[in-house]
Amino acid sequence: MASDFQRVKLSRMFHAFDADGNGYLDQRDFRALAERWKALPRVRPGSELADRVERVMLGWWDHLAAHVDTDGDGRVDFDEILAMVDLLPALREVVAVTAETVFDAVDENGDGRISPAEHQSLVDTWHGESVDTAGVFDRLDQDGDGYLGRAEFTGLWTQFWISDDPAEPGNHLCGPVPAGA
Repeated sequence: MASDFQRVKLSRMFHAFDADGNGYLDQRDFRALAERWKALPRVRPGSELADRVERVMLGWWDHLAAHVDTDGDGRVDFDEILAMVDLLPALREVVAVTAETVFDAVDENGDGRISPAEHQSLVDTWHGESVDTAGVFDRLDQDGDGYLGRAEFTGLWTQFWISDDPAEPGNHLCGPVPAGA
């Protein structure tokens, strides 16, 4: 069962994914999310990366539909999303594959690391709007080199989706966690 911290953290993501603002997620919302990701400079139309972004985003819809759309109506509400939290630890490999795709999409210059500006692009793309991330990158950059490497990013990504410990830095990967979380 999702903790209060996870509820607050995932509430922001749920609202960001709910592209049409109707209070539930469906396949159209995940298509809209894929389109947001495909607007990034490195994700060129028709490229292997664009195809991978679409497969990964729509693959998450398939996981949700199969595992938590309990009434089979093709819609997932927030409580059903919270039920997915219990399943994510068993899906670590899928979470890691998603991290790889997101990393490749956000690594605009292809140098194998994510800069603070590229991280900002990640956050803004997830949320579909500009988000103030002051101080977040320094919290994420555990080795202090000014970048997030692929392994570092994958660890943070996994923490974001699975952790219920507010002290873990990965919980801030998609932007600051609201006060009271």
